[in-house]
Amino acid sequence: MKTWKLADIGLFFKNSFVAVLKGEFLLRLNVGRYFIHIAYTFLLFGLAIWFSLIIETTLSKVEKNKAELKELEIVHAQKVFEVVEVSKRSSVEQLLERMGSKVQEPQQPAITVKR
Repeated sequence: MKTWKLADIGLFFKNSFVAVLKGEFLLRLNVGRYFIHIAYTFLLFGLAIWFSLIIETTLSKVEKNKAELKELEIVHAQKVFEVVEVSKRSSVEQLLERMGSKVQEPQQPAITVKR
């Protein structure tokens, strides 16, 4: 039985590394007949990684849009409050007086014109 030396292990790793760089590693392991399966497996792993990246990007966009939507809802509520505040009769009368307008609230009901 042959004993392993440290130099043999180093030589094995060196040869394996050179084989990987030359593209001969799988051929040296004699798995050429399984090459289609190996390529298919790498394709599936690549697709899984790509889909997970797409999903992650989409989810980050969704979270960003949710935050923006909350901010816009707050702005909308403030605008609605301002419109309601300005549309009160007393506020409108005060604004008209401040602007120097002679428009006032009608004293009599509107007259209906008959045809």
